[in-house]
Formats: sequence, C-alpha cells, structure tokens
Amino acid sequence: MDSTKDYLAKKLNSDHQDLIHDISFDLFGKRFATCSSDQCVQVWDLDENGDWQKTACWKTHSGSVWKVTWAHPQFGQVLATCSFDKTACIWEERVVENASNKVEHIWVNKANLVDSRSFVKDVKFAPKHLGLQLATCSEKGVVRIYEAPDEMNLTQWSMQDQVECKISCSCISWNPSTYRYHSPMIAVGSDDSNSSSGGKVFILQYNDTVRDWIKISTIMIITDPVSDVSFAPNPALKYHRLAVASKDLHIFHLKPMNEDNDPNYDIQNTSYEHNLQEVAVLPDHRCEVTGLSWNETGTGLISAGVDGQIFLWKANYLGIWKKIGSLKGEIASPAEPQTFPQNNSLTAVAINNRYTARGFQQIQLKR
Repeated sequence: MDSTKDYLAKKLNSDHQDLIHDISFDLFGKRFATCSSDQCVQVWDLDENGDWQKTACWKTHSGSVWKVTWAHPQFGQVLATCSFDKTACIWEERVVENASNKVEHIWVNKANLVDSRSFVKDVKFAPKHLGLQLATCSEKGVVRIYEAPDEMNLTQWSMQDQVECKISCSCISWNPSTYRYHSPMIAVGSDDSNSSSGGKVFILQYNDTVRDWIKISTIMIITDPVSDVSFAPNPALKYHRLAVASKDLHIFHLKPMNEDNDPNYDIQNTSYEHNLQEVAVLPDHRCEVTGLSWNETGTGLISAGVDGQIFLWKANYLGIWKKIGSLKGEIASPAEPQTFPQNNSLTAVAINNRYTARGFQQIQLKR
C-alpha cells in the first residue's frame, strides 16, 4: 500500500447552499452525514451497486451547523449536531412508507441541549461501553457531559458534568479504550489564537473518588490553534495514543505512571497521574492540519490539510511514523473560504477507514 492507486476517491454533488463544515461516517462506513452553513444536514447511503445516494436532507438549526456525529448503532440510527445557534440537537431516524409505497428516511428531532451560552463548536458520542453519553464543547471553554438515562427514550437528557477549560474550545475526542477498565477520558483542543503562550490541548479524566472530571494533563508544547484531536483505539497497548491537528501533526503517548509498579493495577486503577510523551511531529502538510482519523487498531492514521492533501501514516517496528500514501482533492485557496457561494471548487473531505480494506476512501462533496 505505497501508491495512490490503492485508494478510492469519489466526488459527489450535493445541494448544500453554503460551506460544508463536517462529514461523518457511521461505524460500518456505509452511511455518512454532512452539515453546512446552510443550516441543513444530509445523509447518504451506499447502495447495492456501490454508489452513494442521498436519502435525507433537513434543516436543523437557526445558524451554521458545525459538527455532525453518529451514535454507536447499538443505540439505533442516531445523530447529534451542534451549531452557531448555541445548541446541540439529537436526531433519530424513522423509516416509513409513503402513499406511493416508497421508503422514506425521516429524521426526528428528539432533544435540544440548550445549556450553552456561546457557540457549540463540537459534539461527540461516548464509546458504547460508557452508555449513551454525549460531550459538547463551546467557544467560552466549557465542556459538558450529557447522558440519556433511558436508551429507549431519547427525549430525556441530563447534564452530568460541566468542566471549565478557561479557553475557547474547538474540538473534543473520547478515549475509546476499554483496556483494564480505564476511567473515561476526553481530550479537548483549543483554537484560541489571541496568545501563543500556554497549551492548547487538555486531557480530562473522570475521577471515581471525587465523582467529577479533572484535568490530568495540559500539552504545553502546542501553542498554535488546534483544529482536531483524536484518541486511537488501543486494544493491546498499555498506553493511550493521541493525535493532534494544528500547524503540524503531532502524536503523543499517554501512560499511567503507576502501571509498571502496581501489582494490583488490574483491579485498583485509582491513580490519575500520567506520563505524556510526544513521539512524532509530522510537518509534511506544510499547512494547517484540519482532520484526523485512526484505523480500527490504532496503527494507522489519516490526516487532512486545508490544501486538500490527505496523508496516510503508519509507524514502523521502531515506532517511527512514516507517510505511506497520499491523495489530493480539489479545494480552493485557504485564503478564500468566504467566497464559497460563488466558488464551486471548494470541497469538504471525509475519511473512512472501514469501507475500504486496502487503505482509505476520500469523499469530496461539491455544492
């Protein structure tokens, strides 16, 4: 897998009337959702011929929709969105037959989360082993954790915790690891550009003793605005792996400090001190890195830049990360994003590791 011929690229024409901000694949890679400044969300499904068909489009918020994300299919076909209008919304799919006996996919608004007093910049569902939980982050630096007490009733959500990060938040990532029943962990990135001092990535972990989320680490070496953070699955590793998209691509290892010395670590995981190590700085994009996606085993990473370049990374047996593939999509100059309504060459890029076994798939959506 060392040449772009191994990878698949498709271009789809959408009828979004403004900039597409986010694209998200479901767990199986056979569905994806898009959201846009036109306040709409679209859902696309893969048909029997391997073609993508738009099956739903609806208006969601009263402002630009910035992020869309899928819940684990164990909880049904459920989406969450967040917006400039300071809210996050929960949507559930209903499949019905109309009067012409044709199948329609209708997405029903189940709940609106309105606690934020500023723009909600990101929204992510928790890993399935934590139940139906949802995290949001806002421009004012607040991370909120919500939970649906009854998985069969998505109209009821309660805010479990609220964490003040004291700096504008732009992205969040749950740690998907279930290794040794590790406590829930979230990485938070900041796009604050007012100051070059101070870290832009925070690691939060739930402390069972105090029954609250605490900040266990701040990555001080990243002082540029952060566009994306992503924890890797680690089914066999004794440490956590975190990728950070900023001016460059950074990869970190986060290891509990007491693991090697505590013989009862399996059942007494009470330490929240970690050793953070930067294992790679990858400047190959030569521009802002905006999107990240790991493969299912956490051994391969895909990164996307504002120039439309997509790179595939893998560590060798020495732990050195190397670029092993690339794709280039069509995209306008980063200096001209405001001209989108008149510039059809601007695209949004989605990354799907599950659908294409040989590498990765690039989906470009044009207005």
